[in-house]
Amino acid sequence: MLYTVSLIVALVSCAATNLLIKAGVRAIQAQQQAGTDLSVLATVRAAVCSPWILAGVISGVVNLFAYVLALKKFPVSLAYPILVSVGYAIIIGGAAVWFSEKLNAWQIVGVVIIMVGVWVIAAGMGKTA
Repeated sequence: MLYTVSLIVALVSCAATNLLIKAGVRAIQAQQQAGTDLSVLATVRAAVCSPWILAGVISGVVNLFAYVLALKKFPVSLAYPILVSVGYAIIIGGAAVWFSEKLNAWQIVGVVIIMVGVWVIAAGMGKTA
């Protein structure tokens, strides 16, 4: 149970990392469009000071430790596909809601196919383990 929860925490925190960093980048872009310095150094400075990006980094650290714990039980050939594919589904849903990114039918069909693939892999791993 602990390892399953760890894998769930890893996939949610992985998706959160990406969404939080995107929120930070959008905030930096808004500052730059408002006339703030556009140099690389200024962008790096803004990123280091961004609460969104800092939260994304913290979420990434949580992801790392949760994933390490999950790998104590699950084979990487099962854990990684779950992490990436379910994480992708969370990210496109979060991006649609949070950033108003438009989803097209191909993306939705792709996510469904990916999720079916993960289910097939997980079901197959359960039979061979």
